[in-house]
Amino acid sequence: MHVQLALVCNEARMRADGRMDIEGVFNDLAAPGFPAKQERMVLVTTIEWDRGEQGRNTFKVDLMGPDGKSSLTIEGHTDVSPTAPHRPPPRTRLILPLEEVVFPRSGRYDFVIKVKGRKLDGPSLFVMEAAEGEHAGHAHAAGSPSDGS
Repeated sequence: MHVQLALVCNEARMRADGRMDIEGVFNDLAAPGFPAKQERMVLVTTIEWDRGEQGRNTFKVDLMGPDGKSSLTIEGHTDVSPTAPHRPPPRTRLILPLEEVVFPRSGRYDFVIKVKGRKLDGPSLFVMEAAEGEHAGHAHAAGSPSDGS
């Protein structure tokens, strides 16, 4: 199994045709000070399973801060169905809305996905103090209309 897609964005949704629409992808956040709070963001990840993997799998996602400590944990499960050999391998698409996420200090934050005893790398965010004169609000995404860029 491996992570096929991993990102943080403003909004994501599945369409009726099986495709995913993603809006406002970002990798950095600017905040007026710390601790900082991001009102809303969405973690999106796709896990591609090895052929033959099936059944219910529990997962845990931790947001690891610059100090190596988890500042957020999400737990859940996914049901993996087998696919025919001539079809793509099974995939799990996760769209996880996150609200009021607190970032205690500036630095790099990494999402780590734990499933079936393995750790998989998710996306990372760099959270920084807003430059003087830059409107940042509460950890708004750098370069978004809400931070004045």
